[in-house]
Amino acid sequence: MTKKEIVRRIADSLDLSHRKTREIVQSTFDAVVETIIEDGRIELRNFGVFEVKKRAARKAHNPKTGEAVNVPAKYVVTFRPGKVMEERVAKFAKKKKR
Repeated sequence: MTKKEIVRRIADSLDLSHRKTREIVQSTFDAVVETIIEDGRIELRNFGVFEVKKRAARKAHNPKTGEAVNVPAKYVVTFRPGKVMEERVAKFAKKKKR
């Protein structure tokens, strides 16, 4: 699903203009990113937690040449789903197995 599809779905369900909805969705995403940058963590109840973590430096291999490559330490954003999301995904997974 793309941001455009999210905007369309919200706009249609709430009977809002696509332009206004796009602004709201973008503002929400901007606020999430700003909070992660400033605080290093954002918890959205029933959805999950986005958190900045430092990934250690490591050695890797170039798959074409097999040459060893040093990968420097870096910061990455991780996501841990909330309880409600995990429960809903588990239900979805059970339906898919049938």
